[in-house]
Amino acid sequence: KLSNAALEVLSIVAFKQPISKIDIESIRGVDSSGVIKKLLDNKIIKIQKFKKTGKKLIHYVTTSNFLDLFGLNDVDELKNNSEIKQILK
Repeated sequence: KLSNAALEVLSIVAFKQPISKIDIESIRGVDSSGVIKKLLDNKIIKIQKFKKTGKKLIHYVTTSNFLDLFGLNDVDELKNNSEIKQILK
């Protein structure tokens, strides 16, 4: 079972991936360290490292466990869902 905060962070990661912790917190407006750690521990999201101008940036993406949890074959199914598009309008 996921808390409301975990579902919120997970939805941000799913729709904006790859996304950094700073960007997640900017969207939520609160510290998300604990929630991110729980999602990482449960293997619902994972760390994806990027190199940009000599710096290693940590971003988060969803895992295959996320897809299984929500009955999806691919994350694009989530992004192309017409019901979700209507809600976001």
